[in-house]
Amino acid sequence: MTAPAALDPALLARRATADPLFRLAAYALESAHGVRPAAVWSAPYAFHLGSPGLVAAAGWPVAVAAAPRTDGLVRLSSLSHPAHSCDLPLELSGPPPAAPDWAVRPYAVLRALGRAGYGRGGTDLHVQGSLAEAAGLATGEPAHCALALAVVSVHGQVPPGREQLARLLARTLPDGDDALRRAVLFARPGQALLLAPGTAPATVRPPRRYVAFDPAATGSRLVLLAVRGEPAAVPDDLARAVACARRAGALSAWPPGPGPGRSVLVLLPAARSAAVRTTVVEDFRGRGRPVPRFLNIAVAGAARREA
Repeated sequence: MTAPAALDPALLARRATADPLFRLAAYALESAHGVRPAAVWSAPYAFHLGSPGLVAAAGWPVAVAAAPRTDGLVRLSSLSHPAHSCDLPLELSGPPPAAPDWAVRPYAVLRALGRAGYGRGGTDLHVQGSLAEAAGLATGEPAHCALALAVVSVHGQVPPGREQLARLLARTLPDGDDALRRAVLFARPGQALLLAPGTAPATVRPPRRYVAFDPAATGSRLVLLAVRGEPAAVPDDLARAVACARRAGALSAWPPGPGPGRSVLVLLPAARSAAVRTTVVEDFRGRGRPVPRFLNIAVAGAARREA
């Protein structure tokens, strides 16, 4: 797919009307690697809905800017790890080269893509999230999906189907969250993706099913509430925040990932939004605890090319 002239990725960093995150990713690729991007992709953070098999995408993206190479080198950078950019040979067999901790899994994805015939010439890549790690939404799944889609696109290759790409990523990173990965690749705005229980073979995987999940359309609001402070205090602080939110009118709360973390998603009537925030903030301030962060969440669509 070729980006239209209005979305020329090489000029994205200088287009004042572009989304700031995508401008930043394009500019950072130039700054880190001395090349302008040939494509910029975005992939949404994703979350579980608290019911088995239900996942959805959030309207906050991870961006990946990419430019192709022909010398078999991959260069990775991220402003989340400014001192740990790296240049690595794309070796398809044998032990992987030493890499900074943050780059180990992206390199594994690049290596798997190379083995499958994609991006073997090498690629310059910059990965940029829109949320801090403290928000509690997994960065890996959207980053790896956006990276894979970007690599294939800048090398002008016929892209694998998204189902094929999901299986490749699952084989490469089996300890990742496959449900979140599928939300990243297949989500629809205002809907949740309902996944079949278990892992069915590709030949018999049932068709994807969707259910309506659009809080804004029903007069509700979905908010991510993340507590701050020392790790040992997180469980108690999170439980206290949820109790305060429920007392002020929140309808339900659940962790965005498969296990406990430092954040919860809170569903509440839009009319109670200010009351919920005020109740939580006053309680934490009154006890001398760091005030939790609040982030509005829109139910968004799947990964896509931005330029």
